[in-house]
Amino acid sequence: MDGVTVQERLAGHPGVAEIVLDRTEALNAIDTAMAYRLAQACAELAADRQVHAIVLCARGERAFCVGADLKERNRMSDADLLQQRPVFRAAFGGLLALPQPVLAAVHGYALGGGCELALCCDVIVADETAVFGLPETTVGLVPSWRRAGSGRARRPT
Repeated sequence: MDGVTVQERLAGHPGVAEIVLDRTEALNAIDTAMAYRLAQACAELAADRQVHAIVLCARGERAFCVGADLKERNRMSDADLLQQRPVFRAAFGGLLALPQPVLAAVHGYALGGGCELALCCDVIVADETAVFGLPETTVGLVPSWRRAGSGRARRPT
């Protein structure tokens, strides 16, 4: 399983697609396969003229996404990490490049790269369980994928 599912037509909401983070056993942590699939899903949806808006959400009750899969990264060599970098760049870049407005529906933990995934979206809707954080800053690391500036949803048409 690659950790991402796409529903191109939400029941009762034609024109709205849903990207679902689906690695509940790992609190939706992003591994290489999931990042690759997210990039692929974004490319497919960007080309779909029938999709006018996208919702990024997650399965499971505890987390939207806790960032990079550190268990996978701990098993990787330096060369593996270098090969993973463009895959992650494509995933986050694909989300940023979507021509449709993207809404993040956040519940539970949105930490590290998960928080940054939400920040790549135009609008964030968070429920009362949402916890946002960039814990990498406590060990001297800089968040890598955060977007600055106003979302496309605020641009005049």
